[in-house]
Amino acid sequence: MLHATGARAGVGAGVGTVPRVPDDDARGVSGRDGHAGTDVAVHDGLFVLGDEPVLIGGRCRECGRVCFPRHEICPYCSLGPVDEIELSRRGTLWAWTAVTAAPPGYEGPVPYGFGVVDLEEGLRVITRITESDPSNLEKGQQMELVLDMLTEHDGHRVLTYAFAPSAR
Repeated sequence: MLHATGARAGVGAGVGTVPRVPDDDARGVSGRDGHAGTDVAVHDGLFVLGDEPVLIGGRCRECGRVCFPRHEICPYCSLGPVDEIELSRRGTLWAWTAVTAAPPGYEGPVPYGFGVVDLEEGLRVITRITESDPSNLEKGQQMELVLDMLTEHDGHRVLTYAFAPSAR
């Protein structure tokens, strides 16, 4: 069951599938556009919904390395189980571009920014970037995690994680 505010994101959604709409007791999250309906995540286990979203990563019990998304077995050493951790919400921009043509099956707006952000944990995350004009971005720019609407389905906003240039 999804409880949108501060809850683990998504319910039964897979890559390329439409998320299952949460039960009636799920609470909506007001987004940047003031929408007060129920929000759903594009995929289960990637992030925590809410006003202060957080990416859900993992730390290997054997080698200590951090991964995103979280895996059951460490993708680096293949030895240890991976404990769930919340990753930092801030990072620095390492690489970026603009996607100007919609990929097959994509229902969201174009153009959109796409890039790589270095997190404090030493991890590089491939991500959407809220700024779609590459000339407005620069290497090392401070970025902050936000939730971004991909599309609407059955009256519910389908959200994904993205990074936006930080105002700080």
